[in-house]
Amino acid sequence: MGFTVAQVVHDYGDICQAITELAIERRAPISAEDFHTLNRCLDTAIAEAVTEHGRLQQEACGREEVLRLGRLAHELRNKVHTAMLSLEALQSGAVGIGGSTGAVLARSVVGLRDLIDSALAEVRLEAGVHRRDRVSLRGFVGEIAVAAQMHADSRKVELVVDSVDPALVITVDPQLLASALMNLLHNAFKYTHLPGRVVLRTRSEPGHILIDVEDECGGLPETDNLFRPFGDRRGSDRSGLGLGLSISRRAVAANEGEIHALSLPGKGCIFTIDLPAGAALESPAG
Repeated sequence: MGFTVAQVVHDYGDICQAITELAIERRAPISAEDFHTLNRCLDTAIAEAVTEHGRLQQEACGREEVLRLGRLAHELRNKVHTAMLSLEALQSGAVGIGGSTGAVLARSVVGLRDLIDSALAEVRLEAGVHRRDRVSLRGFVGEIAVAAQMHADSRKVELVVDSVDPALVITVDPQLLASALMNLLHNAFKYTHLPGRVVLRTRSEPGHILIDVEDECGGLPETDNLFRPFGDRRGSDRSGLGLGLSISRRAVAANEGEIHALSLPGKGCIFTIDLPAGAALESPAG
């Protein structure tokens, strides 16, 4: 709807005021009974407008939810179907696991895991279910790097993981932050031009921990909001739900952080997760 409930109430109030002023101007006084009748009619009109607005909003939310679930189901079905076809080919013995069919199966399984992880992260964000753990950045990045290497291998992209200062600590919800970072890495692998590489690096500034994902996609498109769900995506690859960056931003915000994007025209881009720094880990005794 092109107007708000507040505007509707305000406009009906203006009607009441206009009628009163017109009656005074024309010297046609309104009786108390007529004035009460007018107010009852206006109250009824306002109530009906508010009720209708609520009904239309509920319908719109319902349609959006159905579309979202439909897209998710469609993506899951496609990846499961591809995985099943690849598995059948491998079971027949006609192809080897180390060939292109095995790579297709690996991509499908990794894609399924990504979709499920994103869906779970979205559910937790909508439910407001967050936890806060004190986490070693080196250990966190190490776990992410193991999973990310599977993505890189399936896309035939080189993954470079810079060393992490063992003293750096973050206080975060590890699952939500992992989902955010994996979404950024997945996009980087997806859009990097072959042969190319993706760099995962960490750095610290006073009061901040920064996690960079740098790719070789050729640069970011000119758009008003890269983080809009179902928004325009880079390159010709239109796979996926277009939810990754939106979920990443919300997951990072839930960890009291921000995501920044820097375009490197002709080369690629850098997405940076900016988090509050935790206290340094204590050195082991002895």
